[in-house]
Amino acid sequence: MAAKHVKPDFNQSQVSEIVKRLFRLTASKVHLLPSYDDQNFYVASTEGGEYVLKIMNSEDSKNTTLIEMQTYAMTFLHQNGLPAQTAVPTTSGQLMSLEEMDCGYGCQKYLVRLLTYLPGTTICKVPLTPQILYETGKTAAKMDIILNKMEHPQLSVLQRENFIWSLSNITLLEAYLHLLDGDPLQEVVTSVIHHHKISVNPQRTNFRKCINHGDFNDLNVLVQPDESDSYRISGILDFGDMNDGYYIHELAITIMYMMIEHPEPVQVGGPVLAGWESVLPLNESEKDCLYLLVLSRFCQSLVLARHSVSLHPENAEYLMISSRRGVFILRQLWELGKEQVEKVWFQTAAQFSDSK
Repeated sequence: MAAKHVKPDFNQSQVSEIVKRLFRLTASKVHLLPSYDDQNFYVASTEGGEYVLKIMNSEDSKNTTLIEMQTYAMTFLHQNGLPAQTAVPTTSGQLMSLEEMDCGYGCQKYLVRLLTYLPGTTICKVPLTPQILYETGKTAAKMDIILNKMEHPQLSVLQRENFIWSLSNITLLEAYLHLLDGDPLQEVVTSVIHHHKISVNPQRTNFRKCINHGDFNDLNVLVQPDESDSYRISGILDFGDMNDGYYIHELAITIMYMMIEHPEPVQVGGPVLAGWESVLPLNESEKDCLYLLVLSRFCQSLVLARHSVSLHPENAEYLMISSRRGVFILRQLWELGKEQVEKVWFQTAAQFSDSK
């Protein structure tokens, strides 16, 4: 997580000036959008467009190659029919610009991009019907298949060796387990890591490799109402966690985050799985590891939220919101056990597919 001093702190007039200078656009409306490490501004221009000005924190701004790759991936998805943002070129034809600014702790460089604005509301704000969960699973699978076709000279930058959010690196959490000292949750997390080592790791050679979005969560998926009183996916946001991974990782991540928002979390896996398998059926090893991979993502999310709280105690309330719910769901999944949970997921998925 970013340290305190790296988050940008630009004001609205600075944003208007940047938009004018770099993109020759006149801002008619500017307001701040929520963001954790970066700054995002909604910008409407008198010329008629709607945009998001994304200002990266000074730490991530040092890694221009990775940001370039993420920007390329968004464009590639957009070109292949998925609703991703694209970057607007500056007057000199660049997709990003390094801006120097003193945000109260000396002059630092911040990477700035102007992205197209996607309409819609975050999926966490609508009722998660089986149909929208099915669409979410289907979209996640389509997205990874498209990402896997990308060709780019800097593709190797996505091999993020010790990336803490990669499901291949679950053992890195062991360094943070002390944060759970005295918490009964520690036992569950330790057990999940242990089972991951003995059950998932040996089967990883059978997983199909791909490039993961890596954070297909309830705030990064936008939806809009469709003609049939349901919702369709209108936007995929935030490619900051992209990494070399496996198809099954993306599915596990998607299921885990959709569970956070559902009144009956165990019921989520079936429709998401059915949607995913309508595009990309799982092999036996992938099926066998899905339960533990979902639990592993819960462990990453909960342990790393505690770590963030230790760095940013002033953000504790915000950081622990989904965490409290996550603890409850992780316990529920662990107590029900693999066999019971898989039965619900795979039977529901089969029924769902039959009815399609």
